[in-house]
Amino acid sequence: MISRWGPFTNMRSVMSSGQLVIDRAQGSYVWDEDGNKYLDAHGGLWLTNVGYGRQEIVEAMHKQSEKLNWFSSFSGFANRPSLELADRLVQLLGPDNMGAVFYSNDGSEAVETALKLSREYWKLVGKPTKTKLIGREHAYHGVTMGALSVAGITANRKDFEPLLPDVRHVPAPYCQHCSFHPDDDKCTMACARELERVIQFEDPGTVAAFIAEPVQAAGGVIIPPPGYLEEVRSICERYDILFIADEVVTGFGRLGSWTGSRHYHIQPDLMTFAKGVTSGYFPLGVSAVSTKILDAFIQNSQGKAPEFRHGNTYSGHPVACAAALANLDILERENLVDAAKSQGQYLAEQLQNLSGEFPARVHNVACEGLLGRLELRVRSGETPGAAGEKVGTAMREQGVIVRPVGDVITFSPPLIITRSEIDQIITVLREALRK
Repeated sequence: MISRWGPFTNMRSVMSSGQLVIDRAQGSYVWDEDGNKYLDAHGGLWLTNVGYGRQEIVEAMHKQSEKLNWFSSFSGFANRPSLELADRLVQLLGPDNMGAVFYSNDGSEAVETALKLSREYWKLVGKPTKTKLIGREHAYHGVTMGALSVAGITANRKDFEPLLPDVRHVPAPYCQHCSFHPDDDKCTMACARELERVIQFEDPGTVAAFIAEPVQAAGGVIIPPPGYLEEVRSICERYDILFIADEVVTGFGRLGSWTGSRHYHIQPDLMTFAKGVTSGYFPLGVSAVSTKILDAFIQNSQGKAPEFRHGNTYSGHPVACAAALANLDILERENLVDAAKSQGQYLAEQLQNLSGEFPARVHNVACEGLLGRLELRVRSGETPGAAGEKVGTAMREQGVIVRPVGDVITFSPPLIITRSEIDQIITVLREALRK
């Protein structure tokens, strides 16, 4: 019998076949307890941006743990690393129009925070009927009830219904799987117009916020067509609706820009981060807000009561913030954001080559920075998802870890990855496709 219940895990399979126990890691590689070496082409879970085994981060965490391992951030208390990180993030996110940050523990909590901020904001500015939230199909925003409610992956939602009321969903900009013109890779922006239609139907005076990942990672690395995010941002501005950019995956260099919003030339009202902010060395979630949002809370302050009655026990954890500061140092010093762009172009070229080699099996290949996808054609009589599982398993047996999402093989390797390591991924993927 197994005592550990794994997240998003089929425990019956684990109980029959055992678990793959990862024992150590360095650079872009991990090793299991039997000494087998794997190239981690998924960055753990979309997040090991600076790679494994960075002693600068370990030492920063150790030093901070010795000095102050933790103290509450409630009721006016703070710690120096959390203040230094806030200043640095606000400066870094200045081009994205952010003016302040609120800490939590992970991406789910960062999204939950942003949703609550958006609802309270409208009450503070005298528009209390603006409560509805709009998410997108195929979206992943986390597992807490609010985050799950705006998410759009049905399999993740259905067992926990009923979810939050006053939440609506619109189609994702998923070329070749579009609700309006499936099997067609020419976008007509019908999905963006559907957002406007839903807003009009619901009454803009009842809608608080629209939330979107710049690239929908867990939904299958759904990369938006040119102009889509700018269009939906414009629609939100037109109807006075807050735009929440969920940057948990796309933040901190993944797309070859510091943020996905900047990459696609938009300025949101709120942003959420986690994963790449510490590269997985310590849990940390961040909700960033524009000055407009912050000012509404401060200007409506009542006596000594908290303006925002929300927080987590470990909000602004000093060790987490120390890890984040060291992580940002590495990203900047080694120019890893630019590296993600150049190495991503190379990965994109190699994936396209595979599409040409296996046209009967591969289609809908795309890559934005170091966030990529290769979709497998489902053959007649084949169970959806079966091909993806087979390819993922075959690659792991040959020493490369990827994450299949149905029949989409997804890639998000560390930003330190080299061309020779990308070649290794492609070689192993080619062999898996041949099988």
